Amino acid sequence: MAVEDDILVTETQNENSMDIDKADTIDALRIMNNEDKKVAYAVEKSLSDIALAVDKIVERMRKGGRLLYFGAGTSGRLAILDAAECPPTFGTDPEMVQGIMAGGKDALSIAKEDMEDHKTEGILEAERNRITEKDSVIGLSASGQAPYIIGVIEEAKRRGALTISITCNEKSPMDNIVDVNINVVVGPEILMGSTRLKAGTAQKMILNMISTAVMIKLGKAYKNLMVDLKPKNRKLVERAKRIIMLGTGVSYEEAERYFEISKRNPKLAIVMIETKSDFDRAQKLLEEAGGFVSKAISLARGTEDLTP
Repeated sequence: MAVEDDILVTETQNENSMDIDKADTIDALRIMNNEDKKVAYAVEKSLSDIALAVDKIVERMRKGGRLLYFGAGTSGRLAILDAAECPPTFGTDPEMVQGIMAGGKDALSIAKEDMEDHKTEGILEAERNRITEKDSVIGLSASGQAPYIIGVIEEAKRRGALTISITCNEKSPMDNIVDVNINVVVGPEILMGSTRLKAGTAQKMILNMISTAVMIKLGKAYKNLMVDLKPKNRKLVERAKRIIMLGTGVSYEEAERYFEISKRNPKLAIVMIETKSDFDRAQKLLEEAGGFVSKAISLARGTEDLTP
């Protein structure tokens, strides 16, 4: 049964911003800033649900599954943004993490808000993306009611995929459909119903957490260094060299040398340096370690590895 608009937190007036239209600029900004401060605390209450989602996603991705975000409006744009950042940050194939929004790519820059009303289109979207039981599907909807997202989730569920919802109301029509529901209640927006504000911020924070935590658990980090980044411009090339320096303690010159002989692969360079291996042996160690740098180093040294 659908939740009525008049009781959705995302569709109620915020008592703290009733007179924002008459406020001085600095006071209007203070109101907004004070409301934004509440978002992280709201997300904190859902950490156990987010952790459950991450662990289930990792389990499927280790078997070759994809992580697919589906959203409409602001939620869809955030989905595309998070997915687009994964290849350069974590060296993933673009197919591995994808963001899909109602209305297609054109809706990214030109709003097509009516598209979220079409459940059938959501079902067709799931079919077009050939979702399987290996995949993890996240449906983003601030209200939790978008028929397009419900259509995607129901079809993904029918196909055996892991299904997760991210909403900003205490209850959602998707709660009884998905495997994991993440409901983050950030309260009414300063402009009633403008869920690109606190709700959008909450969804972005959660997507950051999910994609980053998943990639860490897939071996895409060493310590707190993103060792699988793709250095495709000058800034990233220099960052890659610094990662090698910080990961091993070598000089800039030595990091630069290993950056080149590792074929511009920071992860491989670190393993080569730390295990005193050539390219081929370091590559084999990483393969045996499932891509985890710390485990590869432990294997070479014959020491116990505690990588999860």
